[in-house]
Amino acid sequence: MRFLKSGGRLVGVLLVLAITQLVGWGTIGLPAIVGRDLAADLGMSLPAVFAGTSVLYVSMGLCGPLLAKSFARHGARTVMMVGTIVTAPGFVLLSLAREPMLYFAAWIVLGIAGSATLSTGAYIMLNEIAGRQAKNAIGALMLVTGLSSSIFWPTTSFLSGHLGWRGTCLVYAVMMLVVSLPLYAFLAPRRSVAKDDGAEPARRSPPAAIPRSTFGLVAAAITLNAFVNFGISAILIELLRAEGLAQAQALAFGSMLGVIQVSARGLDLLGGGRWDGITTGLVAGTALPLAMLLLMLGEGATWAVAVFILLYGAGSGAMAVARATIPLVFYDQAEFARAMSMIALPLNLASAISPPLLVGLLTEFGSRGALGLTLAFSCATVLILVLLGRRRPRAVAAVT
Repeated sequence: MRFLKSGGRLVGVLLVLAITQLVGWGTIGLPAIVGRDLAADLGMSLPAVFAGTSVLYVSMGLCGPLLAKSFARHGARTVMMVGTIVTAPGFVLLSLAREPMLYFAAWIVLGIAGSATLSTGAYIMLNEIAGRQAKNAIGALMLVTGLSSSIFWPTTSFLSGHLGWRGTCLVYAVMMLVVSLPLYAFLAPRRSVAKDDGAEPARRSPPAAIPRSTFGLVAAAITLNAFVNFGISAILIELLRAEGLAQAQALAFGSMLGVIQVSARGLDLLGGGRWDGITTGLVAGTALPLAMLLLMLGEGATWAVAVFILLYGAGSGAMAVARATIPLVFYDQAEFARAMSMIALPLNLASAISPPLLVGLLTEFGSRGALGLTLAFSCATVLILVLLGRRRPRAVAAVT
């Protein structure tokens, strides 16, 4: 009965998080659709407009560690409710922007809110319910949130066509308060606290301490992979054009990437609990350097580009799940919340700096410059995962 009750709660919270994460990630993708309108109205260059997203990631990263105690003390539900409330004035501020300073200030507010509501908070909430068994739930959630751009890009295009980008921002502000906030408030479960004799909270014996060096390896693997995945995804079309493909060909191959990534997440989900985040990371991570090496040696051949898209799409899609679930191998409950909050800093900073850095390398040195750096980072990630595999706690290693 206890298992069925827990399973029912998990399904319920997955539905809540599927909707709220779709809304959260989908709405902040607004510049991808209205970037040129923003640039024209604010008197900014297009790269400066997209720098707003980098400001978002930096803000999320800097705020992540500050929320560790709040997640542990109050639970994910409360923190995510507060973050959702803060998101609304962020979009209002964005709608009022008339010049760059207010524009970037709005993205700072959205980044502060995102550190509480986007991904990290969702994974912590799932971990509060399922503990180390949350891997499948996280994989299922990522399978859904991978569709955020497919749903919200046409939504943003429709709304901006009728209301303008400022009106769209206001719609998204209202959406936070009338869709996401009620879902957290009324349907997301409160964190249960185990009690002893019905009076004081039970004092659990602390788990075996995880060495700091292990946390450093976990953070390094996740950060290096995030740099590669976010950077390559951002420059993919230009990278393929640098390999000699025409614009139409580059777009055709690029459009296949999302489908392959989501499919890879689905295959990992079908694996159930038969492997952990480290195993997923090792298999998926090995595909990334192979894909980049093949593209470097293929000299723009169509077959080489096609195999690159297949290997990179499958590897990066599964690695997205691994990034969220590797900490589950070592941490549970409150320790997981603290670890994820601390990892948010380097992860989001890497996500912010990778696109401009790789674009710079692509511009100065061609595709070999960008591919060379991502190849090195991908190889380093695999080596770190091998080390982490040897440090698995015995109980986890026995399961896998």
